[in-house]
Order: sequence, then C-alpha cells, then structure tokens
Amino acid sequence: MSVNTKPMQSQQSATRNNDTRAIVIIGALFFIFGSVTWINSVLIPYFREAFELSNFQSYFVTFAFYISYVAMAVPSAWVLKKTGFKKGMAIGLAVMAAGALVFIPASQSSTFVIFLVGLFIQGAGLTLLQTASNPYITILGPAESAAKRISVMGIANKVGGIIAPLVLGTVLFLDSDSLQSQETASLDRVIVPYIIMAASLVVLAFMVLRSSLPEIDTDQEDEVVATTNTGKTSITQFPHLLLGVLAIFLYVGVEVISVDTIISYGQEQGFTLDDAKFFASFTLGAMLVGYLIGIVTIPKYLKQDVALQISAILGVLFTIAAILTEGYISVLFIALLGLANSLMWPAIWPLAIAGLGRFTKIGSSLLIMGIAGGAIIPLVYGRFTDLADAQQAYWIMVPCYLFIWFFATKGHRIRK
Repeated sequence: MSVNTKPMQSQQSATRNNDTRAIVIIGALFFIFGSVTWINSVLIPYFREAFELSNFQSYFVTFAFYISYVAMAVPSAWVLKKTGFKKGMAIGLAVMAAGALVFIPASQSSTFVIFLVGLFIQGAGLTLLQTASNPYITILGPAESAAKRISVMGIANKVGGIIAPLVLGTVLFLDSDSLQSQETASLDRVIVPYIIMAASLVVLAFMVLRSSLPEIDTDQEDEVVATTNTGKTSITQFPHLLLGVLAIFLYVGVEVISVDTIISYGQEQGFTLDDAKFFASFTLGAMLVGYLIGIVTIPKYLKQDVALQISAILGVLFTIAAILTEGYISVLFIALLGLANSLMWPAIWPLAIAGLGRFTKIGSSLLIMGIAGGAIIPLVYGRFTDLADAQQAYWIMVPCYLFIWFFATKGHRIRK
C-alpha cells in the first residue's frame, strides 16, 4: 500500500519558505541595527569638536545609547508578550524614528543633553527590536547552527554599520577644518540625515506590519525544553547564564571601544580627520570577514565554544600589539579587533541560553541588559584617555577578553 507523501512534502516546503522569508526580514532589521548603532563612531568626534568636550564627556554618546538596554530590556519582554514579535518590532522601529527626530530641536538649540536624550530614545527602540530578534533567529532552526544564523545577521548588521558612518561622516565632516569655529552651522548638518533616518524607520515599520513574518510560540517551545529543569524556580539557578550576561557586558564594551574610538585614536596617531573618519568602517569590515568565516566553519569545522576561545585569544593579542606599536600598524591592529570580536555575540548568546527552558525569555532579557557594557566600559576608556593617553587606555580590554576566554572554556559548562 502506497502512502501519499505530497501533503507532508508541501507542508515542509511551506515551512522552509516561511523560515527563509523570516530570515530575510530579520536580516533587514539587523541592517538597521548596524546603521543606527555604529554611526556613534562619527558622532563622538563630531560632538567633541562642536561642543569642545573632553574624551570622557564625548563618550556619553555611547553611554546614553547603550544604557537604555538596562532600562528597557525587561519592559521590552513585557511588550513582546502583549503584542507578539511582529507588532513589537514595528513599535521598536517607531520609537527609533522618534529618537531620530529629537535631533532636530537638539541641533536648533545647540544642546548636547538633548542629543543624548534622542540617542537614549533610539537605544530604547533598538532594545525592543533586539529583545525580539535575537531569540527569534536563535529559535528559527537547529540549536547547533544558531551561531551560523546569527553570523548571517551579523553580516547584515555590519554592512549597515560600514555604510552609515561613511555617509554620515562625509556629511558632518565636509569642512572639518572649520567645524569647531562654526558650531551652530555644523550642528545643523545632522538634521537632514536624521529626518531621512526617521522616515526610513517609519516605512520599515509599516513593511514589518504587512509582512508574512511568522509568530513563534515561545511558550510552547519552552515547555518542551523545560522538562530538564524540573525543580528550578529562579533564573539565578543557571550560573552559566549569569556568566554569559557578564561575558556579553564585557564583549559589547570592547566591541564599542574598537569601533567608536578608532577615529579619535587615528587622530592621536597623526592622521588627519579627513582620513581618520573612515577608520570605523575598517573595523566593521574586519568584523564582516569574521562573520563570513563563521558561516563557513560553524558548526562543520568549529564548535561555538571553540570559535569563542579563538576569538578571545585574538582579542588579547591584537590589543597588546596595538599598544606596543605606533602609527598605521597600531591603528591596523585596532581595526583587526573587529575580526576578533565578530564571532563573540553569535557564540556567547546560544551558549548562555542553552537549557533555560521556560526561563528563556527572562534569560534573553538579562543578556540584552548586558549590552549596557557599551555604556560603561567606553566611559572608563575615555577617563583613562584623559588621565594618560588613548593608546595606554586600551589595556582595559585585556582582562575583558580573558574573562570571555574563561566563559568559552569553562564558564558556559557550569550548570550548578
């Protein structure tokens, strides 16, 4: 007796098509993440010159942006529970658009604090998007290849991160020699780019609402996995997650330093602003290469934890090399930190949420809160730069990479 397999094959094909469409849509969102996040590398030297800030003060740009992850991560999980992924992502995009529009009154009043408010609002919207998209892309396929899928998202993120600073840097530093002497006129330059950004975010929000992005029943998924967590009553009973949160905190801190400080560091090493304004894209380009390596090697040739170990070791070596060399070579090693950092997020995330079961949502929220490392660690770097110099301040990254290496070797295995 023959069995008709066509309906089953048709259902499997439809599922694959839905997954592919979902990955494309999430990829577009990751492109937006990169575009909005990494233009901070241009805003830091721009505001430092326009407002005559110290290095420490200028890194409040990253503080205002990334501290929103602490304030909004848990509320974002609540919003997603009420709205679902699709509506939640659209809301996040709308909030980001509102933050971009705040740059208009900030530029007209020449008030640095209002710019920081706009960055905080943008970070809040991005927190909602990140809280939805990262567990979404992790769940959307086999767990052992999660780092590979996240690497694909990383490519979209870094392409956006490469393009946006180049475009905004060209606009803001069109006449860099007279930037400081024409504060009001130069601040007006942000208006048009951020109006375009706000309009683009609103259009994308409507596209997400009208898309075929499928909802994932994470509660049902959690119940299947949660059978291994009988007796667990608190997220604190998962030490590998808590260590993962700290690893994310440190990783985001060193990643932000490697991208957002390289323009200023290039100037300190003797490059003109006209040349140095492109350096952040070099770091992001190195990250792009790393993501491509991850797609090819994970999990076929490298396990996620091994890839993370290699990345952490490279981070230590490149940092020390940057400190011990000068000029173009030193700047090149800072750019190469992009290669070292590229596979850290794709590897830390699945290792940290492994086996959480019904605690996956709150675990994901804690990991998102760990992104606040991008607020705190660059501020510390900026303070050390003011006290000593930018090159010696890079020493703070070495212990960060060493802890990430510990998490990759032993930390993610600690379950009791």
